[in-house]
Amino acid sequence: MLSLDQQISTLTYQAPLPQMTRVRQKFDVERVTDFEGDVAAAVGVFAANVRPGMRIAVGVGSRGIANLARIVRAVGAELRRLGAEPYVIPAMGSHGGATAEGQRAMLADLGVTEASVGMPIAGTMDTREVGRLTDGTAVDWSADALEADGVVLVNRVKPHTDFRGPIESGLAKMCVIGLGRQKGAALIHAHGSTKGLGEIMPQAARLLVGLGKVLGGVAILENAYDETARLVGVLPDGIAGDHERALQAEAKRMMPSLPFDAFDTLIIDEMGKNISGAGMDPNIIGRMQIFRVPEFERPQIATIAVLGLTEASHGNAAGVGLADFTTRRLFERVNFEHTYINCVTSGIGGIQRGQLPLVLPTDADAISAAILTSGRADPTQATVVRIPNTLQLGELDISTTLLDAARVHPRLEIVSEPRPFEFDANGRLRPF
Repeated sequence: MLSLDQQISTLTYQAPLPQMTRVRQKFDVERVTDFEGDVAAAVGVFAANVRPGMRIAVGVGSRGIANLARIVRAVGAELRRLGAEPYVIPAMGSHGGATAEGQRAMLADLGVTEASVGMPIAGTMDTREVGRLTDGTAVDWSADALEADGVVLVNRVKPHTDFRGPIESGLAKMCVIGLGRQKGAALIHAHGSTKGLGEIMPQAARLLVGLGKVLGGVAILENAYDETARLVGVLPDGIAGDHERALQAEAKRMMPSLPFDAFDTLIIDEMGKNISGAGMDPNIIGRMQIFRVPEFERPQIATIAVLGLTEASHGNAAGVGLADFTTRRLFERVNFEHTYINCVTSGIGGIQRGQLPLVLPTDADAISAAILTSGRADPTQATVVRIPNTLQLGELDISTTLLDAARVHPRLEIVSEPRPFEFDANGRLRPF
């Protein structure tokens, strides 16, 4: 009897793979150079709310935010300078298997430890209902946040992966979903992405801010190279308010993108929860895949192959269903308990994205299958793009069939000669 891999191998065919050329994208950027100074200025915006002796919980989330530990450490130092006693609490909803230990481990993988940020890290998954919205939706909040004298939120403001609106991912979402723990997040996600996150989440954030516990927030904006662009202090009434709406609009202007409106196949070396809440950012790959949520106009990509899962994901492969093909090595790293908790907590927005794509034995098999099924009758003419992940788009590989378009693209610089895909003896693609 043939093994599963042998059975699958009999169903796939080797496509004539194109040669690939490295190109560099050029974006207009701004960068933070004085982290401590900019954090001090940001905290200064809401410093009047901080009183000596206050025990302040600093909410920190679970994404791959550039310079996160340094920023959090500077926030803690500034709060201590004001006479407070700060400590970190994880603010990541159901991530880390919806356990306190799992969330501390996720923070550690992001470089946030007691040693690196100079603060204790505490936190349970306990929540309490603190109120109801006008439609009857219950709002649960972290018991740790409620027991603190005050809460400061530290989070990146960016376009969300599940919906479109004036307030998406940022301080309001951390307040409601991150500090709502698994239970609070599920209550909001149960309404679906557009209503739950787009409409109810900002309302819940305003309810929570109205409790008087939230002292302010430090909003992080990143440039197109995944670098810290700005650090902005936000007053409590600016959370889910005009200030956060303005920051969201600015974040959208700064966001990178793939350089082509349409092509046949996208190869993504790795996905993961530290890269995007959806593993692969739908804003980049142009796929939403959520019932009743409109799809993107660009980019139009026929097939997507994702090859690996980051270690920092701890096996959480939520979002893998955004791809058409994946590999045995990614599949073997999946922790289905962590993945399913995250998908079910996310409601309708997580179900389709949590479904497995076609699992093929090797990287070479997955790439070949993606090209062969892309709708290009002559696979030698397929247009192919390869990226390390959806956060890092400064450099990417393109097939020679895209070179003419690249030469006239105002944002692209060709930086290498064409070369073939390189696989090791096990069919694994050489690292980007």
